[in-house]
Parts: sequence; structure tokens; C-alpha cells
Amino acid sequence: MQAYDPLDYENLARSVVDALLAATEESLPPSDSFTGAGVYAIYYHGDFEGYNCLVKGDPQPPIYVGKAVPKGARKGRGNIEGGHELYQRLKQHSKSIIEAENIQAKDFTCRYLVVVPVWVTLAERFLIEHYKPVWNLAIDGFGNHDPGAGRRSMKRPRWDILHPGRPWAARLTAEESFEIVLRSLQQFLEREF
Repeated sequence: MQAYDPLDYENLARSVVDALLAATEESLPPSDSFTGAGVYAIYYHGDFEGYNCLVKGDPQPPIYVGKAVPKGARKGRGNIEGGHELYQRLKQHSKSIIEAENIQAKDFTCRYLVVVPVWVTLAERFLIEHYKPVWNLAIDGFGNHDPGAGRRSMKRPRWDILHPGRPWAARLTAEESFEIVLRSLQQFLEREF
């Protein structure tokens, strides 16, 4: 038997994830602004046919997990305390959902946790590996931003094919149909859940 190491990366990640999952589920975005970087989980409670098994799960798995790091962190700069990165990221996600034509913002909730930035990526990776969120693994593109004029040759994300409505995504070429993406989602759910 191997000795328990509380400083093992998996144990450290699990402690952050446990704190996130103990947080109160709130509306998306949260009603009050807050400061800091961290991790979050988004949950769906609606009736979009493709997500039935997620809504009925016990406990219900997140449909998407993500992180927000302080500005400049990707390049080794930035304030460790951060600004409103996590709150702003949740607001951006809410806007994407509001723009979608076949899902409604009222059907989403979130949990979030302000975390010391060094642990943010570790916790996000653990959440993705453990919960296999649909919008992270099967229907990519939810967290994407407008690629800008110089990159319009990119293909339309699967998320925007399944949930059309974001104006910038409509300008990108869809290489798959709604039916193909929905079938891929169903296959993923059958395999993972």
C-alpha cells in the first residue's frame, strides 16, 4: 500500500474541486460582482433533448467547466490578486447562452470558487477528467470568442452548430450539420454516461 501524500497533485486538485462542489449553486451569471480568478462549473436544467441524461443525473454533472486566470498570467505577468476575471468569464458565458436560439439562460446555474492562481489550471484539468463535461469534450467552442477579421477562415464551432445564435459564429463556415453534431453528442453520452 502506498502512503497517502496530501501534497500529491491529484490530492491537491481534489481539495480545490471539493471546495468548488461545496459552493452554493447560483444563477448564471451570479447576481453580485466579485473579485478574483478561479474555477467554475456550469449546470443545465432545461429540456433540450440532447441533454436529457445530464439533467436526470444524480448527482447532476456539469455541462461545462472552466477557469479564469489573472490578466497577463498566460505570459507570466499580472497581478496575483487579479481583478474580476472569474466574474467576467461567467458573464461572457451567460451572453453566449442568451444569444443561442434553442436554449434559455434561465435553465443554467453555476458554482464558482476563487482560487489562488497557481491551482486554477490543476483544478480545471481534474474537473474535466473526472466529470467529462459535454461542452468541454464533445461539443467544443462554447468558450470561444469572436476570432476577428483576420481569422474568419476558421470553421464554425460545434457548439454554435448545435446552439446557433452568436452573430460572429454565423459568419464562419459550418463543416458539419446540426444532425451530425447531435448524433455525435448522443454517441458521446452513451459512451461516457
